[in-house]
Amino acid sequence: MPIQWYPGHMTTARRLLAESIPKQDVVIEVLDARMPEASANPAFTELRKQKPCVKVLAKSDLADAAVTEAWLRHFESADSGGKVVAMASTLQHAGATRARLLEVCRRIVNRPSGSGKTVRVIVVGIPNVGKSTLINTLTGRKVAKVGDKPAVTKAAQQVVLEGGVVLSDNPGILWPKIDDETVSLRLALGGALPDTAIDYETLGFFAADLFLRRYASLVVARYGIEGVPSTPEALLEAIGRRRGCIRSGGKVDLHKASDILVHEFRAGSLGRITLDEAPAPPLVSS
Repeated sequence: MPIQWYPGHMTTARRLLAESIPKQDVVIEVLDARMPEASANPAFTELRKQKPCVKVLAKSDLADAAVTEAWLRHFESADSGGKVVAMASTLQHAGATRARLLEVCRRIVNRPSGSGKTVRVIVVGIPNVGKSTLINTLTGRKVAKVGDKPAVTKAAQQVVLEGGVVLSDNPGILWPKIDDETVSLRLALGGALPDTAIDYETLGFFAADLFLRRYASLVVARYGIEGVPSTPEALLEAIGRRRGCIRSGGKVDLHKASDILVHEFRAGSLGRITLDEAPAPPLVSS
């Protein structure tokens, strides 16, 4: 079922982006490392045209490290012109992230530090993807509001950094209609859509199915379940019983069990999980 969640401020934000991007030197597109494919907004590709783009995989400390490495290799090999660079962004290494990212932005437009030439950089991304965290990392101080729900940033912001970099942040925007249901579910599970956009039990069953297929050992360990449940419903039932989500008559409240599973995934309590499968490695010609 197509999902349409497109608040009025997103229409304004898209118009402002369309006006602003031609004035920039570099576009930084922030992706969620747990879902690099689902969190890539096709509108940004359309709007930036041939502008150099640096892709940042945020929240990489919550993602499956091996899968993140595969995505990094994929992005690094996807653009033969070298205009797309992928890197993980974590607050634990804020100083290194800041230095590396700003150096990459200067390098791809051939304006090294100390040249006296300004580099205008704009940060884009979908809601709740980690843009504000990245802005704070790059500035070395809290200038952007950070939250755990979508649509926290609602107005454009501009910050002047040392070394002649002018950084612009904008509200996160989605595309008006998400036709792919699996993309909608991954976005909702990752927190890019509000909890009201998709039925919680539907989201819980989707998460349970994905985790059983790819990260069964993590969820079994997290909830102290004996053996691997055979179905998503059985997993939610087991979680509900372990966490006391019992209705009158002894029936498990699947909505509450789904709530627990979804929010513990978002918090990283289940372990490092990536929702988007690693892309196949590029073919090497003989």
